[in-house]
Amino acid sequence: MTLPFFGVAFAAMLGMMLIGMPIAVSMALVAIIGGIAAYGAPFMDSIAPVVWGVHNENLLTCIPLFVLLGELLLRSGIADRMYIALSAWLGRLPGGLLHTNIGSCALFAATSGSSVATAATVGTVALPSLQRRGYPMRASLGSLAAGGTLGILIPPSVNMIVYGSLTNNSIGQLFIAGIIPGLLLTGCFMLYIAISSIASGNVMREAKVPWADKLRSLVHLVPPLVVFGIVMGSLYFGIATTTESAALGVMAAMGFVWHSGKMSRELLRNCFISTARVSGMILLIMTAAFILNLAISLTGVAEQMTKWVTSLGLSATGLILVLIVFYLVLGMFMDVLSMQVATIPITYPIAVAVGVDPIWFGIFIVLMCELGLITPPVGMNLFVVHGIRPDKGGIEDAIWGALPYAAIMILFTLLLMAVPQLVTWLPGHM
Repeated sequence: MTLPFFGVAFAAMLGMMLIGMPIAVSMALVAIIGGIAAYGAPFMDSIAPVVWGVHNENLLTCIPLFVLLGELLLRSGIADRMYIALSAWLGRLPGGLLHTNIGSCALFAATSGSSVATAATVGTVALPSLQRRGYPMRASLGSLAAGGTLGILIPPSVNMIVYGSLTNNSIGQLFIAGIIPGLLLTGCFMLYIAISSIASGNVMREAKVPWADKLRSLVHLVPPLVVFGIVMGSLYFGIATTTESAALGVMAAMGFVWHSGKMSRELLRNCFISTARVSGMILLIMTAAFILNLAISLTGVAEQMTKWVTSLGLSATGLILVLIVFYLVLGMFMDVLSMQVATIPITYPIAVAVGVDPIWFGIFIVLMCELGLITPPVGMNLFVVHGIRPDKGGIEDAIWGALPYAAIMILFTLLLMAVPQLVTWLPGHM
């Protein structure tokens, strides 16, 4: 298979996704047609072992477990109480509850692997309070959309699991690698809110909360912090595998739900149904991605692409700068999961060939996917926060509110390029 033929196939796949064809169908169709064109009917015989291998992989069991973990904390009301507690501690900073938006998103991201779920959960709790207190809607929506993106950078992260599965890298190391960048990006967002609030001349702050009430509110932060500590601690110290740590997190979450008095048959039923729907969608797309991987590997496209790029003489830095532009444009038209599974089989071998660390590249890919969540016209988080805004205004408020955070993410990516140890240091000490 020649590179021009692959370019046509890739464009056709993107075109099918853009007109609304299911992601899994688009990828599988292109892979099957390309495989048959190269190898004939025998290509179909090689698909069955691949599909069986994907669904027989114990590691992927952690996807429904992490989705269930987020559902339990969302539906039990723990997220609501977490927001109230953080507002008592962060509300006096310049920018007031906008800091609480970012802090709550970061903390909820530490228990949920989904950016959309993070933005929707915190947004549902926060937006009515922000509107009542007179916060600008543009700034409110922007902070929630950007804060929600932390859901796939701060572990556990479904997107890191997808990257690890597609590239055969340690998901545990990817999770640990995301901690420092996640915390630093959270700090960058909060720093921007403080500076922009002071610069505007209209500094929003919440009323002072007595220390006794602040200390009492800390009890509401215990569930997410304990769950995060159990999941990450068991991984970092080698006590549990990724799937086992996910199971431990679910058991801890169930304990907190039971302690809060919210445990019921109806709650568990809703959590399980939602988990099955989300996990089924993810695993179906991953199955199609592995079929595409098979076609790419058998036809030698990845090797040809790698040779072509390395012949250009690009350094690792040059390649990453090109990929930033590539993913920035792609993120305007594709959702995160389809962007990952469609491009990683091609970009990963090229990046490794020019000397990019595989774990660092995983964090880079996640950051680029985060960027895609808040870049119009197909920024998923923009639609999520717009859909739950109380005043039913236009989506342009969410777009303009999120653009400064997109610029911060690009600058933050350049920082990680200059100081890669921010990513690699922690997993190196596992």
